[in-house]
Amino acid sequence: MPTELLDVRQMSEADRLAIAAGTPAVVLMENAGKSVAREIQRRWSARPVTVLCGPGNNGGDGFVVARHLADAGWPVRLALVGAIEHLKGEARHHAELWTQAVEPLSSAALQGAELVVDAIFGAGLSRALDGPTAETLANAARMRLPIVAVDVPSGVMGDTGETVGAVAAVLTVTFFRKKPGHLLLPGRALCGEVVVTDIGTPLAVLAEIAPNTFENDPALWLADLPRPEDGGNKYTRGHALISGGYPMTGAARMAARAAARAGAGLVTIAVPEVALPIYAAALTSIMVHPLAAPEDFTPLLNDRRITAMLIGPGAGAGAATRARALAMLATGRPTLLDADAITAFKDDPSLLDAAITGPCVMTPHDGEFRRVFDPSGDKLTRTGAAAHRSGAVIVLKGADTVIAAPDGRAIINANAPPSLATAGSGDVLSGIVLGLLAQGMAPFLAAAAGVWLHGAAATAFGPGLMAEDLPDLLPGVFRRLFEPG
Repeated sequence: MPTELLDVRQMSEADRLAIAAGTPAVVLMENAGKSVAREIQRRWSARPVTVLCGPGNNGGDGFVVARHLADAGWPVRLALVGAIEHLKGEARHHAELWTQAVEPLSSAALQGAELVVDAIFGAGLSRALDGPTAETLANAARMRLPIVAVDVPSGVMGDTGETVGAVAAVLTVTFFRKKPGHLLLPGRALCGEVVVTDIGTPLAVLAEIAPNTFENDPALWLADLPRPEDGGNKYTRGHALISGGYPMTGAARMAARAAARAGAGLVTIAVPEVALPIYAAALTSIMVHPLAAPEDFTPLLNDRRITAMLIGPGAGAGAATRARALAMLATGRPTLLDADAITAFKDDPSLLDAAITGPCVMTPHDGEFRRVFDPSGDKLTRTGAAAHRSGAVIVLKGADTVIAAPDGRAIINANAPPSLATAGSGDVLSGIVLGLLAQGMAPFLAAAAGVWLHGAAATAFGPGLMAEDLPDLLPGVFRRLFEPG
């Protein structure tokens, strides 16, 4: 699948480049509106439809939709913000091809409609919906009329997914590539089904635009996903070390099982000696290393066979966790900080930034994020800023998890089902990413793959999921990924 996401500015540039390459703007608009009409006809039989058109290019697309549906025998009413005389360029061209009545955009235009096309405002809108536009869309939603959005539902901001008064569509048809707002909440929930159609934009424009934001998909990282090799052994598959907490022991145990299921050849949990019976009784293939005293932890890191480390799940957010995290980071080996290991730096985030000199992944939820990073701005922006500041790959968790690299690349994940909102699921995620890091996968791709695998495993299970179910679902996900074709 196409994974590139284009923001509003980049999409405008794609249109400009397509026109420069020889496709006239009126043809791009014709293709866009025609594709919307085609997707409507695939899903509904002919019925009364009201097309709501705005004063710009989105409205021009709406005129094309209306014309093609009318030509196919659909009863069509068209309502416009303003007058046709105020339209410009290709929007004016296509408006003048519409031979039926044009009425003012108001709730009266919804009378008798069984379907509504929202072609009022596109992805670049930043002001709140108001007046007849807001009232008409609200009434369409209140009447439970199915709404088809052109590009984005009017009121959804294409770059951020934020809403300025949008109502939910059942189908959104966009063009060439998705925008971040199609995947980021709340925009994603308002788009309904999202279909990307080809309107004649040459693929070559992507090379010139050079997008750095993507939708998470195996196409991005499957070639780098570790697989067992003939002649390998447990150490060639990587040795993952976890700092286990006490008395909170469940989180580290779930992370350890997830790391092993993700392919790490050996997983060790270092635990206080008092906790040894608890960990040892619950784990079999996972090694448990007792620590007689806290200072015994740092010498353990001298084992060069350890290829990746994790601290945070159940660790406690005090000085001891902070010291262990710093010791891990000082080795220069891949280190994952989660939960308490992030919060442990809330009083001195600069100490954390200075300590990150090697590969590092952090997996905060919103609460942990705001303790050490600037929470202002939309999710994509603030995650990218945190990655740039810290030098770590940041995984800002949620239903619309964002993975950001220090170099500006970002991936938005959209496969997480609601069932993942359960205690311990984040610990399992950190374990999956740890297992991939231990096998030598690069941090940014390991984080993206781990987030996707986490969502796919939960989807495979369905309702009733508990976090401890997730590790045992991973083999089935890997099997499907590795099957030929």
